[in-house]
Amino acid sequence: MMTREDIRELAAFQADSDGCALSFYFQPRTPQNKSHKEESILAKDLVRQAMREAEKQGKNSCARADLDRILEIAGNLHGNQAKAKAVFASSTKKLWREFDLPPYLPATQLFVNRRFHLKPLAALLGAQPMLCVTLVDRQRGRFFDLRVDELKERGNLFHTLPRGRSDGYGGYDAGHVERRVANEYNQHYKQVADRLKDELERGLWEKLVVGCHDTNWSEFEAHLHPYVRQRLLGHFPADVASVTNDEIREHAGRILRESIDRRREKLVQEALSQAKGNARGVTGLRRVLRSLELGEVQTLLLGENYTARAVECASCGHVDAHMVPFCPVCGKATRELEDVCDAMIPLAIRRDIELFYVKDNPEFDKVGNIAALLRFRADQARVPVAASA
Repeated sequence: MMTREDIRELAAFQADSDGCALSFYFQPRTPQNKSHKEESILAKDLVRQAMREAEKQGKNSCARADLDRILEIAGNLHGNQAKAKAVFASSTKKLWREFDLPPYLPATQLFVNRRFHLKPLAALLGAQPMLCVTLVDRQRGRFFDLRVDELKERGNLFHTLPRGRSDGYGGYDAGHVERRVANEYNQHYKQVADRLKDELERGLWEKLVVGCHDTNWSEFEAHLHPYVRQRLLGHFPADVASVTNDEIREHAGRILRESIDRRREKLVQEALSQAKGNARGVTGLRRVLRSLELGEVQTLLLGENYTARAVECASCGHVDAHMVPFCPVCGKATRELEDVCDAMIPLAIRRDIELFYVKDNPEFDKVGNIAALLRFRADQARVPVAASA
């Protein structure tokens, strides 16, 4: 399973002048015939094309070994695989990373560049929180981690009820027994809720989904700590003893996707509104690049298929939307970027900037399919009176 540390390592990588970075993405598709070889043939064609391009650009020495290795992997790929695959390699840095991913990549692709191409990865993982799924009833509690379609159980609680006692002569003690049992249920709910609070404080998860019977939900919810309740995305009906992993994954995934969609829409509207008011929002490539450079950006919003040319300074790293031959910051020579996202996305990952891809939004399309919500505006920072004096 790919972790955030893995993504940050890839985002921080940059090849030397004599090196290169290879990014290979394999997306399985439904086979067209029984041979299941279409995807393997496509992957091999991409590798051979990349070899020809590397030779033309004089990068054959740095890319050849990695491309040969990817070509070998491509021969064993087939379209009916349950998982997608991503490979990141740089022979000059002795780096090779392979990851299995959910099969939701846009296509099978291969890139040879100075940085790893992380746009497909960011689209898949960018808004995914560390999700805890908890199943609970009156006696049991089960705790799961859900990370990009991979469900893993990491613990459980079982509350044994004391042996039942008689209701007494003529049912005289029945009320006492009922209250005692209700108290035992509440103690169990409190134990589950306390464990969730402890895990949240230790940073084991960021968002929560709960599965339980509808009749138990109000009883359990009352015991959740306010901090935990703030992280709750929703709940779904489930029987703790019989629910399957596929059912857990399906229900929790649906709740998570709906939550991400709502948050994306809210952030787009907020960014556009703030930009119109010249407040904590900017639109357009030039303004977004400036805000990224100043460290102002909290959330980066990109059109699903956004791409734009830009230049990058080989010395100070300044990225400019104007195609200038020399850096306006340090005066050194610039190099062209075919896709500015190759520079923006690694920067967003390294700085833990929230990243969302937006599609089918006419309002967002009008502002150029790129915007950012800011933490602050450096040009509007208030100067303290004492400092002014």
